[in-house]
Amino acid sequence: MEEKILKFLQTVNKRLTMEELANGLELNSAEQFKEVVRKVAELERSGKITFNKKGKLSLTAPAVLVEGIFRAHEKGFGFVTIDQEEADVFIPVGKTNFALDGDRVLVDITKPARPFGDLGAEGEIVEVISRALTRMVGVFHAYEDAKVKETDLFGTIQPKGKKISKYTLYVAAMGIRPTEGEVVIAEITHYPNSDYPTMLEGVVKQTIGHVNDPGMDILEVIHSHGIPVEFPEEVQLAANKVPDEIDLTKIKGRKDLRDQVIVTIDGSDAKDLDDAVTVWVKDNGNYHLGVHIADVSYYVTENSPIDVEAAERGTSVYLTDRVIPMIPHRLSNGICSLNPKVPRFTMSCEMEINLEGKVVDYEIFPSIIQTTERMTYDSVNKILEDDDEDEKAFYSNLVDMFGKMKDLHQLLESMRTKRGAISFEDHEAKVIVDETGKPLEIIGRTRQIGERLIESFMLIANETVAQHFSNADLPFIYRVHEHPKSEKLQRFFDFASAIGVSITGSAEKFESTDLQNVLKQIEGTPEEMVVNMMLLRSMQQARYSEYNYGHYGLGAEYYTHFTSPIRRYPDLMVHRLIREYHESTEEKRQEKWELLLPDIATHASQMERRAVDCEREVDSMKKAEYMQIHLGEEFEGVISSVAKFGFFVELPNTIEGLIHISTLEKDYYNYLEKHLALVGERSGQVFKIGQKVTVKVMKADPETKEIDFKLIDAEEVPRIETSSKRHGKRSRGKKETRPSKRKQTSGTGTKKKQGNSHEWDSKGSQGSGSNGRRKSSKKSNKSKNSPQPFYKKVAKKKKRKG
Repeated sequence: MEEKILKFLQTVNKRLTMEELANGLELNSAEQFKEVVRKVAELERSGKITFNKKGKLSLTAPAVLVEGIFRAHEKGFGFVTIDQEEADVFIPVGKTNFALDGDRVLVDITKPARPFGDLGAEGEIVEVISRALTRMVGVFHAYEDAKVKETDLFGTIQPKGKKISKYTLYVAAMGIRPTEGEVVIAEITHYPNSDYPTMLEGVVKQTIGHVNDPGMDILEVIHSHGIPVEFPEEVQLAANKVPDEIDLTKIKGRKDLRDQVIVTIDGSDAKDLDDAVTVWVKDNGNYHLGVHIADVSYYVTENSPIDVEAAERGTSVYLTDRVIPMIPHRLSNGICSLNPKVPRFTMSCEMEINLEGKVVDYEIFPSIIQTTERMTYDSVNKILEDDDEDEKAFYSNLVDMFGKMKDLHQLLESMRTKRGAISFEDHEAKVIVDETGKPLEIIGRTRQIGERLIESFMLIANETVAQHFSNADLPFIYRVHEHPKSEKLQRFFDFASAIGVSITGSAEKFESTDLQNVLKQIEGTPEEMVVNMMLLRSMQQARYSEYNYGHYGLGAEYYTHFTSPIRRYPDLMVHRLIREYHESTEEKRQEKWELLLPDIATHASQMERRAVDCEREVDSMKKAEYMQIHLGEEFEGVISSVAKFGFFVELPNTIEGLIHISTLEKDYYNYLEKHLALVGERSGQVFKIGQKVTVKVMKADPETKEIDFKLIDAEEVPRIETSSKRHGKRSRGKKETRPSKRKQTSGTGTKKKQGNSHEWDSKGSQGSGSNGRRKSSKKSNKSKNSPQPFYKKVAKKKKRKG
């Protein structure tokens, strides 16, 4: 009987009622029907068949298990990112199997994605393969003596991250025994389970200092991201053996460029000067551009203690009050820094560039230089933009070269624009702190001609080096930025059409030149800010790869990172490869790098993300701390992001705060995703990106990195006619049980901004605009003043009638 039932269900391949199953088996008598029911019950208990909600049965579908990274939300649900897949798998509350944010997990797909529509696949985590969180950093709180006697635990650590804030780590009474208020690093030994769903257990391995020590807040963030602060002893010893000055007897094999006029141009506070440039016009009218980069790989040799540590760190980390270097300061600020008027070993890329901005000839080689001057961006900007007579007189021997640099930069910029490079001008700010780490001021930073010309020179050098090795077909490491995913571009198309922006082309074949046309359409219009933001959200993150996929944002067919080996490990690797291939391109050497480069590229990308996350967290913390002294004050700002739970407002100093929808009085607001706007149901009041508002600072919390504003006044903007207004459909207060991927919240409490970079990719792509601070608004729907929506009344009548 069992075999008959299973075979029949396999043949029909659809769900059946018990009657349909019995009829199909031609078992129609009462006794036969009872036997079918009994056997079906056994098969259900054994898991071989399943019933749906309508009482129909079918063969149990085999489990579809996929592996991915879990991204938790503070409210209990999450998403699993599957390698090589565009859409994430939604994990409902109660189906996470106690996985923590960042864990690598195995997922059973319980609901496939809809072929058409907004909802992706849904699943359940069946196994945690590996843990991302293996240690925790936080303030130790000791138990009272009486409590210690009753347990093997003697204190707790409360994590600060919103995604793990519901957990408590209980410290075992073994290993280091810290005192109350000490900031510690604990190794996690036990994770949450069904008996203790919010409990972690661990052993203290290190004390960092006391919570009240100056700078401890930033140090706590650094350690929480697993970023090493101190160099191991063997690395320090190796660094101390590096000489302070170069050995001039070892310049054989290097081109001597010490007679050339070469300058460094950096920020006034920069200490690690790793690039220098020179420009002149050749007899044929073309430009000569020399880009000379510190030859770090000469001192940091393969598999040496310094190299191993640099590879692990991946990048330097730049925070408000400190720099955590990739290599020891003795090298980065010493012999590897292109300090003025002293000889230094470099790796050079000399290019001849025609009047169309194209490289017509080049040479890449090891060299020795001696810079003529250490210039700052401020000084160059005074000369080229302000026409400052005093500055020009002081650097009279260099003024002519700076003029040629400006001309060449404009050629290169024009060339990039013509081929489709996308330029998103973003404004950044620097937090100025005192010796104790307290924020004093937030200063805006704008990129002027000095910054932009160095950017142009570094870009063309990176492209030239990448093209050389791609054409040579040698194993290499590239900086790639792939074509935007069609799913994200389609969302942008929908949004742009809703605000009247004309777009030609399809999401599958939308080139960077097409994006340029969009930006030209909205340049100088009120919609410019919102369109820029939506385009940024459509972009993929740039990364490192052993394959050359080109750089979409730059419109470049070839791209790598060659110009910053002091602070980025991929650049150091590029220098090492240049040196290795300069010596030999034998097959054995190529096979070696073919094997090593994939892991190097992947790890470097991961370390870059870690550094960016740490930098953002510290920046948000210090901005929140700065705003604490401005509680109750009013500021003018601009709406920078809109979500279902409210909207963010950015002040001129780049600080952002949330106006939660619950604080908007006298109306209910519908979220219109295509317009990125909140619209009042009765008043028609619109809140959208780019709109000017006046706000009052209500809350600023450095621990959660959250700033809350209250709306005081808003600029009048054209109303938006919506179907939800005509039909009485509300989004506020609606219970969302299964958020789509594009409504996924970031859980950080502060909107993640796209950073400013010549690639506009080093800070990563921005989230969807939702951020996990949404509060339940069920009370709002129960308000006595709010009429019940018509569709709800109809639904209730149907339910009673049924």
